[in-house]
Amino acid sequence: MFSKILIANRGEIAVRIIRACKEMGIATVAVCSQADREALHTALADECCCVGGPAPADSYLNQERIVSAALAMGAQAIHPGYGFLSENPGFADLCRKNGLVFIGPSPESMLRLGDKALLKETMSAAGLPVIPGTGVLRTVSDALAAAETIGYPVMLKARAGGGGRGIRLAQSPEELTAAFPLAVAEGEAAFGDGAVYMEKYVHPARHIEVQILADEAGQVVCLGERDCYVQRRHQKLIEESPSPAVHPVQRARLMSLVSQAVEEVGYVGVGTLEFLLDQQGNFWFMEMNVRLQVEHGVTEMLTNIDLVKWQIRTAAGVPLNFAQADVRLAGAALECRINALAPGKLEMLHVPGGPFVRFDTYLVQGVTVSPYYDSLLGKLVVYAGTREEAVRKMKAALCELVMEGLETNIEEQLDIVSSQEFMSGAYDLTFMEGR
Repeated sequence: MFSKILIANRGEIAVRIIRACKEMGIATVAVCSQADREALHTALADECCCVGGPAPADSYLNQERIVSAALAMGAQAIHPGYGFLSENPGFADLCRKNGLVFIGPSPESMLRLGDKALLKETMSAAGLPVIPGTGVLRTVSDALAAAETIGYPVMLKARAGGGGRGIRLAQSPEELTAAFPLAVAEGEAAFGDGAVYMEKYVHPARHIEVQILADEAGQVVCLGERDCYVQRRHQKLIEESPSPAVHPVQRARLMSLVSQAVEEVGYVGVGTLEFLLDQQGNFWFMEMNVRLQVEHGVTEMLTNIDLVKWQIRTAAGVPLNFAQADVRLAGAALECRINALAPGKLEMLHVPGGPFVRFDTYLVQGVTVSPYYDSLLGKLVVYAGTREEAVRKMKAALCELVMEGLETNIEEQLDIVSSQEFMSGAYDLTFMEGR
């Protein structure tokens, strides 16, 4: 096991990883930008190193400075969190060349799974129905030709995408021509990778993602599915597990197919396979995320399995000490993402409490929310024995959560979970249209 880990991230995920490391007896090194010198993750870590200016390209995306910091501080491994460098095979390779363990898949695995065309062939061969799409598109002409084959409407997606960035819907050749350079530029700015690919637009649908965990011995466990249907501009707002739209028989078959597919590709670590569930009850495989997901806490609350700790353990070669039969999927967990609507200073914070209520955040009283980074302030997660009880618990927690001095989406989240449509569970990705 590692004795010291550098966390190449910021915000709530850096705090989450540092806390997991403390519980495992692992020393931590935080990196920060000049804008984050007083951030919570820098105070909680055992050591801290400033790696550059406020812009992500000068700090959290600066691979050489992060690796240099890890070597100078004596870290053995680097945890990338999510976003930033978490799915960058070049960074994983740079870590390996410098004798550092990248806590995530190998660069070869990332490259193989990052090839969307090859991945879909592999998953199709393993029995997963795949959504029609392409590999990386180099030019607008390539995109136009592919769209003619697939049929409009289509979605352009950044290869290294996440958090709803680098995604554009095109309903015609004219829209596609305009959208292509925008998707490329957004991917380049957010992830340092401007490569994009295309998929058929399945609409209306629900967004279902299946969480897996695999070790070097080839054992794969599936930790159920999360429903991520409440989205605005492809940004997830609410997630829950299990999905109210998935029948237990469907779930058992889907989990079996996913486990088989992950075993065939030889994946190690935590990962998520994403699907669209159409109105006919068909699952369509879209992609595999080879990192920790923002919404991992939902699965943790449902299964009582610490994904961050197991991500670290599997990266160190530790085998899983439980099997699929040991995974508990009883009850219901629900997460609301709390976002800032504008930069500002937090004057007062009150966090809700009670059994099975969790708030993952980097906020402390007096902190200034920077305009340089993602608007996510924290993730409010609750668990209860039934979905109905979980929704009531979330309402109570949202009412108790107070962030004075910041403009947030707390009221909007309360309106959503209080709506009859949400409480019924009978809705899809069109839920936020017009809201």
